[in-house]
Amino acid sequence: FNFTMKGPFFFLLLLSLLSLAYCSLYTHTYNDKEEVVLYVHKVGPFRNPQEQYRYYSLPFCPAEGGSQLEKLEEEIQGSELERGPYKILFGENTKLTTVCPKVLTKDETEQLKEAIKNQYWYQLYLDELPIFGMVGEVVEDNSGEEKVFIFTHSKFSIAKNLDRVIEVNLTTDNPQLVETGAKLMFTFEVTWTDTSVDFKDRFKKYLDGSFFEHKVHWISLVNSFMLVIFLVAIVSMILLRTLKNDYARYARDDDNVEDRDVGDDSGWKQIHGDVFRAPPYLILFSSLLGIGQQTALVLLFSVLFAIFDPVYENQRLVTVAVVLYAVAGFVAGYTGGGFYARHAGKHWIKTMLLTFCLFPTVCLVIAIFLNFIALTYSSFSYISGSSVLGMLLLWVLIQVPMTIAGTIVGKNYNGVADSPCRINPIPRPIPEKKWYLQPWSHVILGGILPFGSIFIEVYFVLTSFWHYKYYYVYGFMLLVYVILIIVTVCVTIVSTYFLLNSEDYRWQWVAFLSSASTAGYVFLYAVYYFFVKTKMSGFFQTVFYFGHTIMFCLGLALICGAVGFVGTSVFVKRIYRNVKID
Repeated sequence: FNFTMKGPFFFLLLLSLLSLAYCSLYTHTYNDKEEVVLYVHKVGPFRNPQEQYRYYSLPFCPAEGGSQLEKLEEEIQGSELERGPYKILFGENTKLTTVCPKVLTKDETEQLKEAIKNQYWYQLYLDELPIFGMVGEVVEDNSGEEKVFIFTHSKFSIAKNLDRVIEVNLTTDNPQLVETGAKLMFTFEVTWTDTSVDFKDRFKKYLDGSFFEHKVHWISLVNSFMLVIFLVAIVSMILLRTLKNDYARYARDDDNVEDRDVGDDSGWKQIHGDVFRAPPYLILFSSLLGIGQQTALVLLFSVLFAIFDPVYENQRLVTVAVVLYAVAGFVAGYTGGGFYARHAGKHWIKTMLLTFCLFPTVCLVIAIFLNFIALTYSSFSYISGSSVLGMLLLWVLIQVPMTIAGTIVGKNYNGVADSPCRINPIPRPIPEKKWYLQPWSHVILGGILPFGSIFIEVYFVLTSFWHYKYYYVYGFMLLVYVILIIVTVCVTIVSTYFLLNSEDYRWQWVAFLSSASTAGYVFLYAVYYFFVKTKMSGFFQTVFYFGHTIMFCLGLALICGAVGFVGTSVFVKRIYRNVKID
């Protein structure tokens, strides 16, 4: 073949054929009698959502053709779409048609029996619309003996609006007894009808409005909002009144240094020379602060994207979040590098390296462990090598340079010390205090109110992720996110004020960890949810549940910790800036 002469024409022809092949899939428009490809996705036990296997791991009728070209978000979620054995033509009814005959072997019989007894279900896709069906059923005969049956007939009822597919329903019947040597005949039929439903509304049938928009959801949101108003009012009243008394006392040059109870509200001025001292483990703290702000912005913009561009199956949202996280590396570098420079840190390169390595490395270790478990169980709930390579390139080519640039800019333009008080060369001794004023008590108690403001939404998110529901009320999530930020900042400010008032200047880590402790309560609730609200079982599902939960809680801890510290830092600088220091 002379590629120099005919190669370009052949290449253009190939591109044209490929574009025609994928045109219908991506534009969702079809001509009459054009094939609408049905893809098979996965099978698995209904009670264990993450225990997923290839559709063809069970002895179903095979099909010719390869898998669909996967997207990044599908590979991350362990998706693999393969061509199904059913040939469906747009707008053309298909009468009862044989897919394939099958004689069950002993191994296939045992495999099907185990699957059906464990309530295996499968998922298909037609024009990117999900279709669900059960593999079979278990029936007790008159003697009480269990008989296992497999559904061998599939009826697809498809609704169309002009040249677009709007709705797909699957009905399975004709159960056949599963036993060695059984001769099964798999059949299907297709019925098309017209509908007036718009294409943009076709996914609404999958949304459980009675669950997500239940009055309990609305009431919990109103309660959280009222909690915010009440908390802000109380915090403002107490602190303004208390600080006003403090300023008045200090203005009168009251030098009484006798031991005071917390109610005297007069201890925080005495530590003005130590309160802005660099926190221990400055490199780690700077990195966590930068990563937390990075993650907070990624979550905010991802939720905003989901609000303005509904993504019911969270597919595009995963890609958006991954890309945003890489780009937001600039924010992490700028914040962490600036904070480290303001506290006279000399090893800014270590801070930069830790900033772009810490959180991704932790998630990578967890993902590798989950991948190992999935491969051990021959499940496809793993991140493929190509996805790992793609995300590694995204990290190297985007996040690392953005973090480096952010660190350099932050070090040079956000690294000037802005403490309103001089720092004493010798640290002041921290006086003894009661147990409820100890830093560890602030850390443990600091997350209770923030968790109380979001735990209902956490329930809806967990139910969506682990109970086959599509989360779509991102407006609720945005409001709850704002409420979480406000409550976290208010609680952390109060906690820090009491800590400073007891003449303990170790407020930076306490503010960060007391805010981050919200994630600890979320994790405890997730443990309760697993054992009480679900019927998940087995080592595979348990590991995947807690692996994902740990990654989620780590991200939430970083967000809450960074937000709480930033709000508290503004408060601390303000109160010391407004007092006269000799």
